[in-house]
Amino acid sequence: MTVAAVIQARMTSTRLPGKVLLRAAGREMLAHQIDRVRRARSVEAICIATTTNADDDPVAALAGREGVAVFRGSEHDVLGRFVGAAGLVGADIAVRLTGDCPLTDPELVDAVVGVFRSAEPPVDYASNSFPRTWPIGLDVEVASMAALRTAAAEADDPYDREHVMPFLYRQPQRFRTAGYPAPEDLTGHRWTLDEASDYELIKRILEALLPVNPEFGWRDVIALLEAHPQWRIVNAGVAQKQRRYEQQGSGRQGSGVADD
Repeated sequence: MTVAAVIQARMTSTRLPGKVLLRAAGREMLAHQIDRVRRARSVEAICIATTTNADDDPVAALAGREGVAVFRGSEHDVLGRFVGAAGLVGADIAVRLTGDCPLTDPELVDAVVGVFRSAEPPVDYASNSFPRTWPIGLDVEVASMAALRTAAAEADDPYDREHVMPFLYRQPQRFRTAGYPAPEDLTGHRWTLDEASDYELIKRILEALLPVNPEFGWRDVIALLEAHPQWRIVNAGVAQKQRRYEQQGSGRQGSGVADD
């Protein structure tokens, strides 16, 4: 069963245009994310899912330079684009990541893939996002290609097509799901890239940790921020975009937007 990571990335973010190509520690944010995903032992292929818009030519060019596959599809039908990208690299199991998360942790990718693979009875979808306990910016979603192809064929709600996975986890009577919670509540940490202040914090983290530990993980980031508590103030005022209430009766609510 081939496991492939699909990173959704585009240039036309409404709050911080071009953010995936902003630089820190000598590399673009998306390049840092690719570096980190490559460390996930469970991932056998990576594909960047971007749009056919000319604005996203630089994203496709970066993928080429980094030696990873790129799939270009609809800006608005992200579900169709995601399934196309996963199919391009022969995925049986697809890991969904978004290009606004340069601190993606390979340990968490492996953990959520492990939950997906070991669940008994088998599941169609696994995530570390419901309920949210990990820092914003470490989200990992894993789904079977069989379930994703069903979603792509049947989903007619524009929301489902924009956000990729809700068609699965909003139907627990039809699709089995599993979660991977953090060992403690870490939701006070925001490590995603939506605003200039987010970029400032992530830039500081990358430039502080990469020279001493290129394979740093989420615990190292926590330790760094505990050593520099004033850094957490940098993006403390950023409001997180909230998705629609996503699973009736569960209290589950996601964060972020489709590609950003």
